[in-house]
Amino acid sequence: MNTEDIDRGEVLRYLGYGRHEADQAVMGLVEECIAQLLKEAQPRCLYREYPLILGPEGAVDGGCFQTVSRNLSRNLRDCGQIIVFAATLGTGADHLIQKYNKLQMSKAVIMQAAATAMIEEYCDQVCTGIREEYESGDRYLRPRFSPGYGDFPLDCQQRLLDSLEAGKRIGIKLTDSLLMMPSKSVTAVMGVSKKPYRCDVKGCESCGKRDCLYRR
Repeated sequence: MNTEDIDRGEVLRYLGYGRHEADQAVMGLVEECIAQLLKEAQPRCLYREYPLILGPEGAVDGGCFQTVSRNLSRNLRDCGQIIVFAATLGTGADHLIQKYNKLQMSKAVIMQAAATAMIEEYCDQVCTGIREEYESGDRYLRPRFSPGYGDFPLDCQQRLLDSLEAGKRIGIKLTDSLLMMPSKSVTAVMGVSKKPYRCDVKGCESCGKRDCLYRR
């Protein structure tokens, strides 16, 4: 991942700027944070395919987990398999955020936003590669859908991580309150279908197709 990969507009969005422009001082700190994160972060990911069975009333059997979620079930319509996905920036990003929480709070806030933009960009890059791999075999991916979105229960997080052995392999663990450590980590489910319905790997938030059947 290179410095030009990180969308500065996304960093500012996470900082709450909306359509407003940031001043030169803020943009200088954004650049500093991105440069430091690129040195300290160690992005890693895992993914694995599982069979999928959709039942009535939002029941979802994803092989490694079972739940009831109408939102997830709708997102997985027409799919026969799922990909369970996990990614993290590693502990380096957390150490930087903790460091500046003590030294310079303004920079700590910007570091948080830059790290969030970085993990999302990393996930997008990885998922683009997965999508291309699957499409070469005439199979198509749905957008990432993470525990905690809509009515997809957050307590499914542990089963997704266990299915990938993510704690042992890339160091992602859950706290008692179901928060992931390192904090800049992501888990998600992506549907796999033979139906050629293309969705943006960046997920529903960045897609302009508001009438999509698979939208979160």
